[in-house]
Amino acid sequence: MFVGHYGPSFTAKRLDPAIPFWILFLAVQLLDIGWSILVLLGVEKVRIVPGITASNPLDLYYMPYTHSLVAALLWSAGAFALYRIARPSARKAAALLVGGAVFSHWVLDFIVHRPDLPLYDDTAKVGLGLWNYPAVALGLEAALLFAGIWWYFQNGVRRRTGTVVFGVIMLAGQAFVFFGPPPVSDKAAAITALVLYAVFALVIRSLERRAHAARA
Repeated sequence: MFVGHYGPSFTAKRLDPAIPFWILFLAVQLLDIGWSILVLLGVEKVRIVPGITASNPLDLYYMPYTHSLVAALLWSAGAFALYRIARPSARKAAALLVGGAVFSHWVLDFIVHRPDLPLYDDTAKVGLGLWNYPAVALGLEAALLFAGIWWYFQNGVRRRTGTVVFGVIMLAGQAFVFFGPPPVSDKAAAITALVLYAVFALVIRSLERRAHAARA
């Protein structure tokens, strides 16, 4: 899953508007950010195998440090603790939302991945395999993203058009991932992911600042 992960970030923002949007955008992709870095370092492993699923050519055969269930829980707990340390004046519930946003990544991955998500270490791998049904998987991504955006709008936020356009552009990128050419290498896939996560966080930060300026 890719853009569907951002649905929970909009939901968390609706529940606690004080949490900076860019933090939530990074939180929901934290497991993949860690994965990308570890792939570049040669610690976690991925192969490009066109056809391994109908919509994603990545053979994610070794990623126990970021995408096992145990690891996801530890990353989520770490995000909770880090938010508490970085923003001591924030409510504990806000840190719980950040930690929950991190863990939502594993839950949503479980739906779309083939059985390559280990429960612990590199064993007992699970995944429902929705990536083998590209139209359904893309529809789920769109539904999660835009349902989150719609609920976020119930806060009465301004500058809605920019957010919707951003969402459409994100979804177009997801469609390219599903139906475009595969990455040229495992390192290229990791670098592309890191760049996109950074760009998306910067864009949502800019949109949030403009919304604040409009309210002012």
